Amino acid sequence: MSSTTARRPAGEKGSDLGSDLGLMPFIRSADAPRPAGCDAHRVTTTAMRPLNRSDVPPADSSAADRRPLRVLLTTDWWEPVVNGVVASVQTLRAQLIALGCDVRVLTLSQGIRSRADDGVYRLGSLSASMVYDRARIGMPANRAVLREIIRWRPDVVHSQVEFSTFVWARRISRTLGVPLVHTYHTIYEDYTHYYSPSVTVGRKVVASFSRRALAGTDAVIVPTAKVSRLLTGYGVRRPLHVIPTGLDLERFRPAGSVAELEDAAALRARLGIRPEQKVLVSVSRLAQEKNLDEVLDHLAAADRSDAVLVVVGDGPYREQLEARARRLGITDRTRFVGVVDPSEVPRWYRMADLFVSASLSETQGLTYIEALACGLPLLCRRDPSLTGVVLDGVTGYQIDGSAQFRSRLARLLDEPTLRERMADQAHAHARSTCGAETFGHAVLEVYRQACARRAARPIITRRVSVA
Repeated sequence: MSSTTARRPAGEKGSDLGSDLGLMPFIRSADAPRPAGCDAHRVTTTAMRPLNRSDVPPADSSAADRRPLRVLLTTDWWEPVVNGVVASVQTLRAQLIALGCDVRVLTLSQGIRSRADDGVYRLGSLSASMVYDRARIGMPANRAVLREIIRWRPDVVHSQVEFSTFVWARRISRTLGVPLVHTYHTIYEDYTHYYSPSVTVGRKVVASFSRRALAGTDAVIVPTAKVSRLLTGYGVRRPLHVIPTGLDLERFRPAGSVAELEDAAALRARLGIRPEQKVLVSVSRLAQEKNLDEVLDHLAAADRSDAVLVVVGDGPYREQLEARARRLGITDRTRFVGVVDPSEVPRWYRMADLFVSASLSETQGLTYIEALACGLPLLCRRDPSLTGVVLDGVTGYQIDGSAQFRSRLARLLDEPTLRERMADQAHAHARSTCGAETFGHAVLEVYRQACARRAARPIITRRVSVA
């Protein structure tokens, strides 16, 4: 055994990436270039089989301030899957690139083979659908992919999911001595029915899991103040930043041309909806935690023949929802259209008059924001996550129970002037608060703060053994 002296920020644990992968835990050399806006710690670099010094890009301090900030985004979810995490990460990637960053993505493939293309690394994975629909578990990682990431040397690692790719995000961060930022997308308390017969036990498990997972991060991004309060209650003591997910407002907007208006009318006609009827749209994964049962119950209680519910999306709970609609006698007022291509989603908002939801499992409520941007008033179950999104009487209504749903729906259906005013206010509110550019700038500022905190940490000398 030989050893070399490495300097590491006080309190940092040694990386186990090298021992797990047979890779040298590369960390910045004393003269390695430092990225703009990120004064990373400098340590001695040594090569270890199977890599050698030729695998490490030569230091070029003259280029240090010229190259873009390198950001590695890690996520278990990626296209072709359609969900809020994928939409959020894709929006962030596009905005960071627009801001001049060099961005790559580490995710899971849809099969056992690993591959890389167009800045996206896909690690081989196995299906975990028995645990959660379309979920996957990463296989032992492909060395070539991870070696390439280590040689590329991201300046910031930004993880988006707490499972397979999070393990590699944490290890890459420790190996390179760079900040690990994490976005907490999911309120796992609302998913206890998947893994625990006891809600109380499930919540304790979630609190412990979240606290342990986030303990090693430099900063945590959450989409709403509700999630920030939740994590604080779990005992998470990392810097928390509330940043709503941004939206491409060029895609999500009201119908603005004759062609778009005709397209909306054609979609309605295709579903057998009469011109005089009003459309309530729900865009959601069809899972138990989305609470669409309650929307169906409310629709039945309202007993409005002039209102049709269009449900866009698919999932494991679809059969139960269709059966419930039959039992309630509202099949003539419901349409289940299934999953649609992400590029087609704005069309389905534009063909509607209102957006409805009874979900209590939202962290970012991305579909709510999309609906606002398309000029739809919101009629939703009261929830703290909607603070700042559903402005009562302005952009829509938050409701408690069927009686309120019935009365608010009647106002929106029977008072066209009110509905049109709310539609205009919904669109204006989305444009002023939910733009993708604002989102990108806010996240980039979190990166800069995390880098600054890293740079300010005291440095200690530690002996690192090399085989």
